[in-house]
Amino acid sequence: MSTHHSASSYRIYPAYCFRASPTYNAWVKLTAADVQALRSEPDFQSQHIYFHLNHPIRYVRLVGVVVAIDDINSKYTVLTIDDASGETIEVKIVRRTPNMYNPVQSPSNTTIDNVNVISKLGVFEVMVDHKPLDIGTVIKAKCTISEFRGLKQLDMKRVWAVSDTNEEAQAWAETATFKQEVLVVPWHLSSTQHKRIMKDIKTEKKKNQEYEKLKLEHAIKRKEQKKAREEYLANREVKHESRRRKEEVMLNAGALK
Repeated sequence: MSTHHSASSYRIYPAYCFRASPTYNAWVKLTAADVQALRSEPDFQSQHIYFHLNHPIRYVRLVGVVVAIDDINSKYTVLTIDDASGETIEVKIVRRTPNMYNPVQSPSNTTIDNVNVISKLGVFEVMVDHKPLDIGTVIKAKCTISEFRGLKQLDMKRVWAVSDTNEEAQAWAETATFKQEVLVVPWHLSSTQHKRIMKDIKTEKKKNQEYEKLKLEHAIKRKEQKKAREEYLANREVKHESRRRKEEVMLNAGALK
């Protein structure tokens, strides 16, 4: 994704502005080369937020051919994807270890509902929608971004096997369109948008304060109710004990006659 913008031609907006970005909460359609070219910014390191120009990116949609499947260990399986962009990229599948996996509660033994990893003596397969994923299969994957040994790596969240060349061509067209319509120019936040963001933040802050106030009031009320019930039970016990003693006195008096 070639660009000719200098760093001075755009600004990195504060994090509270990201909600207005067309990329921050989107599955951004990128190639493997695009992902590897994303950069981190000092203020957002360790937050899994990366940038193209000043577009903040957290989520990626990638389309490509599976060229390798590696059984790393009991926790991870890694697919290597080649999308003819000049770079390959690894896509990590997180597996549920035997002590964490409950087949009754979970539809799969990975963190992706439609992906299962079969690993036993002489057999290793990655199943997508109950079908084996083979070398040469074209997939469409939605992922988050991480880094491993200085290279970007994707963590799979959703995946589909691309059924035919028409679907693959459509996916590539969507990637090209997103680049042309969104990514080729820096993101600009207008003053009107900024005012709206500040207004939304103020509204959210007020709602949160009201929620915390109601939660506190509810907690106080429950505490008062608990105290009142404890006092009621204690008074009832005192009355029962007083009645028991009176009855005991009467019974003892009768026994003495």
